[in-house]
Amino acid sequence: MSVYLLVSGRIRSLHPLSQSRESAKGANASSYQVGVARLRNASCRPGRRFFFGKSNFIYNPSATSTNMSVKKIQTDVQMKRALTRISHEILERNSGAKDLILVGMHSRGVPLAFRIRNLISSYEGQTVDVGSLDIGLYRDDISEKPQATMKPTDISVDINGRIVVLVDDVLYTGRSIRAAMDAINDLGRPSQIQLAVLIDRGHRELPIRADFIGKNVPTSQEEDVAVKLAEIDGLDEVIISSPIT
Repeated sequence: MSVYLLVSGRIRSLHPLSQSRESAKGANASSYQVGVARLRNASCRPGRRFFFGKSNFIYNPSATSTNMSVKKIQTDVQMKRALTRISHEILERNSGAKDLILVGMHSRGVPLAFRIRNLISSYEGQTVDVGSLDIGLYRDDISEKPQATMKPTDISVDINGRIVVLVDDVLYTGRSIRAAMDAINDLGRPSQIQLAVLIDRGHRELPIRADFIGKNVPTSQEEDVAVKLAEIDGLDEVIISSPIT
């Protein structure tokens, strides 16, 4: 049985007695196409092997297929409108800005929280407290994935009895939000925890929903949604990458 490694859209033979690259090209072509198609629809763990006929494909988490289509789903103007609407909805829901504290989740939730704070302040004429939160130590996959570089959690005010609005860029499975709520509860006992997200892409794995949503984007699990912000990326936009089939 031959063993192949999927790397950047190419199959690399790992079998010590494999044929030369030229002679194997035709024989491996059909297996390659089947392998790529199934890998795109698979939920993979690092090191997992895939058996297709006589070929054994190994999932390589560091390899990314170049066969992706990219579509812009939110421009800078549309993002500003979404954040403006979210800001108004937060004020309406809470009858003003009293007792509010916005807590941005690293990384892109932090600049979004400051933008919402600035919008609310321009409407209400008062400054809203803003904090930042790193959820690294509260993730439920901390034993399965390499630990990312920790970023500072900076919530310098007492959150007891306050209305905490968590702010994040993309809501997906809900696991990051669960971790954020655990982290918040370790810091105090707010009267409410609400959630504001720029993009809700679905596929929840926990019973968590957002209170304020900039845009609902139906996606497949093979697609990737990326939020770009001027404070971090130099421009404002949201793009979705989809595999080309």
